[in-house]
Parts: sequence; structure tokens; C-alpha cells
Amino acid sequence: MVEKDWIGADLIFDLDGDHLPGVTDRDFPAMLEVIQEQAYTLWNDYLQPEFGFDEKYLQVTFSGHRGFHLHYRDPSLFQLDSEARREIVSHIRGEDVDVKSSLARYHQGDRTGWSARINQGMAKVVEKLQIIARKEKGFTLLVDELHQGLVSQAKRENRTSSKGKTSIQKLADLLVNEQRVNRLLSGNFGVLDRYESLFLDLLKTDTSVVLANAGEADEVVTIDVRRQIRWPTSLHGKSGLRVTEFPLARLDPDKSTAFDPLSETIALPNDAKLSVQMIQDECRFRFYDKMWEPKLGETIEISEAGATFLILKGWAKVV
Repeated sequence: MVEKDWIGADLIFDLDGDHLPGVTDRDFPAMLEVIQEQAYTLWNDYLQPEFGFDEKYLQVTFSGHRGFHLHYRDPSLFQLDSEARREIVSHIRGEDVDVKSSLARYHQGDRTGWSARINQGMAKVVEKLQIIARKEKGFTLLVDELHQGLVSQAKRENRTSSKGKTSIQKLADLLVNEQRVNRLLSGNFGVLDRYESLFLDLLKTDTSVVLANAGEADEVVTIDVRRQIRWPTSLHGKSGLRVTEFPLARLDPDKSTAFDPLSETIALPNDAKLSVQMIQDECRFRFYDKMWEPKLGETIEISEAGATFLILKGWAKVV
């Protein structure tokens, strides 16, 4: 390996839908919709405007299974080492962002980057806390979600989180007062008294800020300068779907010409029928225009492509 003389590597972003909180590949179409939106956000909100990346160096591919790959091949970046690539991912994820300073810059007129993202996410966090305070439907799940975010953030920073669910509830109760909320949204954190640091931590870790407004990239793939990536036209061994390249313009899920991985990457025959029995429950999948939601133990007749997908996923067996 030493004698191979490493000369460079593409900059690659790997986005997998099952890495996002609240997303499961058991609802395969919904997972792909979410991760396609994340992939487009990664390019449109980060790589192009904030890093100045040029589309002519970009290759976009469906990974063949749970997400998308963005390959960036600018020769001037080939020799970026792992640490430099890690810094790019850290910026995208919002790690080490000074929340208070970012909001201060926003109120001073900076409407770009994380200043704008934190301000946008702030209203969403306040809304969640008000739902908790009013004990609306699902409020306990919100408390769990916010608490888990705090724990995860503390783990990433190699510390122990001292903020419990009771503290989240008490912070939420403060935000029943609309005057206090208005002052908070204008940047006055003093209205939160001893819960200011908790609110800032929630802003930094809540999924509405860190994930919904950020492309979630697999850090290991991006920083590994010697990693092999699935090649376009190959078939993925966990789905039977084809790794497929397509134009950046079709990555935008809101366009009428948006790329559809569940009809455009099917490589195996769709006419021959096979009988398979479901061995997993609550699985939802689609091939071309037909949606399937079979129950555990149900036997269905499906195309060779569909049967291959289900068997490779471990969702069904041939009968």
C-alpha cells in the first residue's frame, strides 16, 4: 500500500435516509423522498453558495439503496486531507456553531449561512416548546425528541448532559407568555433567566436546525481519502436496484422532472411474476406506479425486480 503513492481523491458526500431521526427504510418511498430533499439542500444551501462549488465538477448518483452520492471532482481539491474534509462536514452539520453570536449577527443584518438558519430554527424550537407547555397531542414525544438531541450533542462533545426532561418542561412553561416569546425572538435571551443555556443547547441540537436545514452527510465517507464508492450502472447487493447517474437539475424533488429512483433504477425484469411471503411487518414499497403495503405473513405475486428487492432487504421469502 505504501508503494501505491496516493495522489488524490474525489470529495464525496454520501447521504443515507435511514440516518435521519424519525425516518425508517420500512417506508421506503417516504425515506427516499426525504433524503432526496436533503441531498438537494446540501448542494443548493451549502456546497454551491457557501463553498463556491461549480456544477461542472459535480456528479450526482442514486446509491442503489437508501440515498444519494454527490461526487465533486475539482482538481484543486483532490489533495485535501481528511482533516480538511472533516471541517467541511462540521460546517454543514452546524457543529461548533456559536448560536448566540450567530443570532446577534442576524439581528445586525447578516441574513446568510448559519445566522439565517439559526434564526429560522429558533421559531421552530419555540413552537415545539409551546406545544409541550400546552400539553397538546404528542407533546411527550416532543420532550423525548428534544432530550435525545441534548444527549446526542453531549456525546459528540465528549461530555455528560445535565439537562433533563423536567428542565425542558419548565423552559416550555416560560414560553406560554407571548410577550416573553416576542422578546426572545428579537434576541433577548435574558427573559429565560437560568434556562438560557438550555434554550441555546436546544437550538443547536434540535433536528429542525441541525438536520432539516442541513444536509446530513455520512462523515466517514467524506473524510476517507481511500474509500471505494459504488460505480454507476452496478447493482446494489441489498436492493437489486441500479446505481444511477442523473443531472443535478433533476435532484430537486419539487420539479416536475424530478428523478424517481423507484422507476428509473429498476434493472431486473418487471413482467415475470414470483410468489413471495412477507416475513416483516409494516413494510411499504413502490415499483413504478404501484404502491405495496402487505401485512406480515401475506403472500403476494410480484415482479422479479420486486421479489429480488424484498428478499435482499430481508422482508420476504420465496414460496
